[in-house]
Amino acid sequence: MNPAATLAPELLGQLPDPLRLAVSQLATQNQSLLQENQLLRQKLEALIRRYFGSPKSESVDPHQLQLLLAGLTLDTPVAPAPATQKSAKAAKAPAARNPARTGFPENLPVERVVLIPEEVQAQPEAFRQIEEVITKELDYEPGRFFWRHWVRPKFVRRNPAASAAPLSATSTAPVLPVATVVDPPEVWIASLPNRLIEKGMPGVALLTHVILSRFADHLPYYRLEKIFRERHQVRLARQSMMDWTEKTAQWLLPIWRQMKQDLLAGGYLQADETPIWYLDREVPGRCRQGYFWVYSKPNGEVIFEWRTSRGREGPQEFLKDFHGCLQCDGYQVYQSLAAERSDWKLFFCWAHARRKLIEAQKHDRRAAWLVHQIGLLYDLERRLREQKAGPARRQAARSAEAKMVLRRIGQALDRLQPKVLPQSLLGQAIGYITHLWPGLVRYTGHGEVEIDSNQVENSIRPTAIGKKNFLFVGHPEAGWRSAVIYSILGTCHRYGINPAQYLQDVLKRLPDMKQSEIPTVTPKAWAKAHPEARMIPVK
Repeated sequence: MNPAATLAPELLGQLPDPLRLAVSQLATQNQSLLQENQLLRQKLEALIRRYFGSPKSESVDPHQLQLLLAGLTLDTPVAPAPATQKSAKAAKAPAARNPARTGFPENLPVERVVLIPEEVQAQPEAFRQIEEVITKELDYEPGRFFWRHWVRPKFVRRNPAASAAPLSATSTAPVLPVATVVDPPEVWIASLPNRLIEKGMPGVALLTHVILSRFADHLPYYRLEKIFRERHQVRLARQSMMDWTEKTAQWLLPIWRQMKQDLLAGGYLQADETPIWYLDREVPGRCRQGYFWVYSKPNGEVIFEWRTSRGREGPQEFLKDFHGCLQCDGYQVYQSLAAERSDWKLFFCWAHARRKLIEAQKHDRRAAWLVHQIGLLYDLERRLREQKAGPARRQAARSAEAKMVLRRIGQALDRLQPKVLPQSLLGQAIGYITHLWPGLVRYTGHGEVEIDSNQVENSIRPTAIGKKNFLFVGHPEAGWRSAVIYSILGTCHRYGINPAQYLQDVLKRLPDMKQSEIPTVTPKAWAKAHPEARMIPVK
């Protein structure tokens, strides 16, 4: 409440000048504190939504947050608990329908179990079969360990040639015993096939299982060690599995380099980065923060690169041979690099801009109109995807429809920016969009460029799950291994192929391959040659 308003006007006029000035200063200070309090509440609520999720997800109850934040009363009403929402959804149960058993491969092995009645078993000659009733049951047999013995028999010739020459018949010299030297027999044995780990124990299938368990199912090595010991009675040390992973990554590294070469030659890619902790022996007792820099072509290759910093050295080195369109978020490093490269065209992401406006619209309804206008841009992109439009068709449609919407958004931003506080959520969102505006609207003139960089962000999501499970990279020199394997698995997912089938086939062939054959085993080339390995698409 304004302190000056608590006094009647006639009493305020009777106060001495120094006291009246002090009251006026207190009123101004109070108004400033109220504005600051409102801004802090907006930021606090935005952080709550970001880190604890919405009430629809498995998040912390807002009542618990109010207890933790004693003294702060949020202006927004508390959403009902998840249990209440679940009960409301349960009241609107959909109509029962018959389950559709689809999506199973046709070549699943079949185990027939024939059940004969006891009467028929007792007198089989007295009965004649007329038909049979089949009840299908889908079952599963867990994975199993087994030994593969490479048996290589050794052979020698049956009649080896005589090693000593006969004596002359005309010789009259007494025959003395002569020690004959017999050469060891020549032995024939088959050569052992080239293997991934020379003199090592694991087979290709076991290596594939360890790789997928670690980097696709996100199991730490200590959990794998426990699973093998308790469920299969096989003792495999986690250090052994780490060594196997490193050697497997070394075999896959030439494929990673070929994928990188193909990606940079495409002329359009998206870039993003994600942090991950790592251990450094030079700094014992604490973790340091490294980064996976991710580069991707929409519906194409995904390349992870490991760096120990978020500086410009990483993308500067990786993209030194790249020419074309680069799409990213508003990170300043990309903008500074693009300013030095005349052969780059920089595009920004509308999804990032939209998120900032969504955070602001709960406190300022003026942001809702801007969110709706951005939704019209995405409606156009959705229709173009449904029509499977090519770059030329997309560019024409964007010029005809999207530019008009973008013009309205630009005019609204110009009118709103002087009327909002720069520190408010809406002010920050408007400042972000206006700063990146040229790169945000540039996509309308390039049909091959997407409206956002969501695809590269989606490629990073599996690493987020892994970081929660195994927490950090064990050594700064070990990050490249994860980057290579994440690149292979992410690209397999992009092309819709089964990573287990891909790895088992490629790892068997790599020891005998020449460098010139590497382009034939990238996930893109392998997917074309093995259509039977396509995974069932997620609906």
